[in-house]
Parts: sequence; C-alpha cells; structure tokens
Amino acid sequence: MGFLTALWLPILLSAVIVFVASSILHMVLKYHQSDCYQLPNEEQTLSALRGAGLKPGYYHFPFTTHKDMKSPATQEKFKQGPVGLLTVLPSGPPAMGKYLGSWFGYCLLVGFFTAYISFHSVPSGANYLFVFRIAGATAFMAYGIGPLANGIWKGQPWGMTLKEAFDGLIYGLLVGGTFGWLWPR
Repeated sequence: MGFLTALWLPILLSAVIVFVASSILHMVLKYHQSDCYQLPNEEQTLSALRGAGLKPGYYHFPFTTHKDMKSPATQEKFKQGPVGLLTVLPSGPPAMGKYLGSWFGYCLLVGFFTAYISFHSVPSGANYLFVFRIAGATAFMAYGIGPLANGIWKGQPWGMTLKEAFDGLIYGLLVGGTFGWLWPR
C-alpha cells in the first residue's frame, strides 16, 4: 500500500478534476442532451407501466430463458416487438446527491487503480510524459473503454456510446496530466 502514501494527492486531485470536467461536459456543453428520447404517448405509457406494478430493477422484454430462446412462440414475440431493456428506478425526484456522490466515489476508485498500476509500472522520478502515458491510458480504460459494452450488449445507441468514450478520453487525459504533474521525483 506504499502507492497510497506516495500518490494520495494525485488520486484525490484527479477525482476532483474529472468530477468538475464531467459537470462542464454535461451541464455547460450539453452535447449529451440528445442521448435520450421521450416516450411516445408518455402519459399512457407511464400509466400502463404503473398499472403493471413494476418494482425498481432491470427488465428485458420479451423475457425468455436460453432454453426457450429458439421456440417458435418466443421467436414470434421477438418478431412482433418491441424488444428492449428497461431500467426502473425508485419513484420520486432523481437523487442527484446520491448519484453525484457515487460518481465521485467512482472517480476516486479509478484514481486508486490508476495509482496502483502506475506505481508498479513507472519508476520513481520518471519524466512527465512517461507517467502521463501510463496513468492516462489506465484511466482511459476505466472511463472510455467500459461504456463500449453498453453499445454491444445493451443496445445503447452508438452515438451516445461514442460520446461517452470521448468523455472518457478527456477524463483519461486529465488523470494522466494530474499524475504526471504530481509524480514523486
């Protein structure tokens, strides 16, 4: 755990920098505004969902098991559509404090593992660019590569997925820069 003693400041500062940068990307630049669509006939659709008594959770429809996937009845359901995934959150206003706190915790976690990998890969006293490359690539893997799975497996639109990967590139560069700047000399 020597890396924590040596790299606590870049871990903490990179988390703060990414947190602020993500706020700017989402609230000031607003290029993520087109990521979500409104439900058609929203009131009727929400009423039907309320009537179904959905609990918070992650739903796949039409629902099937691997065993039943090839049955003619299941294949017909998929042909008729719609086919999708639905995440149901608890009712009430969005818990932004919880979400932002969780996001900051995630930023700290990325910083922790970036520090761990960098500490064991980069020699003490290494120059800025060497540290930047290792730390930045490590952080990019967490912030930028991870979202690609949503485009592959969850049907997230690729435009949205690529914007998230671009955000991850920015965050990776910021983390790499922070670690390069504060690397023990």
